Amino acid sequence: MFSRGPLSCAKDDMIQCLRWTVFLWVVNSIPFTSGMTVNERIDHTCPPMKLEEKWHTNVNIHREFTGFDLAQKFLLRKGTVTDNRLLLRLGSKPLFKPTESVFPDGLSHEYSIIATFRLRKTTKKNRWFVLQIFDKGGDTQVSLIVDGAKKTVEFLAQGFLKNSLLYVFKNRDLHALFDRQFHKLGVSVESNAVSVYLDCELIERQVTAERSGMNVSGRTFITTRVEDGRPVDIELQEILIFCDARIADLDRCCDSPGVTCEPVVTHNPTAASLVTGYLHRMLSMPVQLPSDRCHCPALKGDQGLPGLAGHSGQKGDKGDMAC
Repeated sequence: MFSRGPLSCAKDDMIQCLRWTVFLWVVNSIPFTSGMTVNERIDHTCPPMKLEEKWHTNVNIHREFTGFDLAQKFLLRKGTVTDNRLLLRLGSKPLFKPTESVFPDGLSHEYSIIATFRLRKTTKKNRWFVLQIFDKGGDTQVSLIVDGAKKTVEFLAQGFLKNSLLYVFKNRDLHALFDRQFHKLGVSVESNAVSVYLDCELIERQVTAERSGMNVSGRTFITTRVEDGRPVDIELQEILIFCDARIADLDRCCDSPGVTCEPVVTHNPTAASLVTGYLHRMLSMPVQLPSDRCHCPALKGDQGLPGLAGHSGQKGDKGDMAC
């Protein structure tokens, strides 16, 4: 029996050391890679939203939505069903609440506003607020305005220096919003830009200046006319704020008439599953036991030299005479 040489032992130890080094590197990366997912779920500024299943088809993301269903926050009652859409009753009284009851911990700096509605004949030229948030002093912090007379959409925010930042969207493609049909208006508010979507199509994007954070000491209004603060006469299906500026862009409007969306299957393995898979593969690898023999693969050699000439053959029989 021959004992294993020191070189063979060192080689095996190096392989095992390399395996554990890779494993420990993956394990140590868990807090960084999975931390972002955990933080999204425990962000108290943006609570989880319970939405209809259609939203998971519309947006096709495999995680829970966070944000605010303003219809629930303002206790809007369900009304009639029109064109297979369950509408909300706006009533006749001004729709406002203390901001701290709507956004208890404030509103995230980036978000999406989604509102689905249809204008009536008598109100298609009204100027009204989809959303308006005042601070304690009565200054507007955030507002989204639909102007039927000018066929524009306006977004106003409070700047870092408490100044007003107004962005007017007047693209001709917005005119369809005022044709008295149901439409979905989406607004994506990013840290440095605001984008307007109509029926899940990007209409216009504008770069913005730095915005200030939101103060929850004031009041928040929804669906109110600019002229008198009373509810605008529209057919409202939903009004939502998602704590993710990407939702307005990712929305595919799969629930709209005539729109069919193919399900998209995506796989987003987490760091934990990667570690589990790697550990399983590592532990399932066969352990190489010490061996006294060297099993070396056969290698093809170079072509050899020509061999020696063979012996002369025996003399053959005499053949027949040709005719």
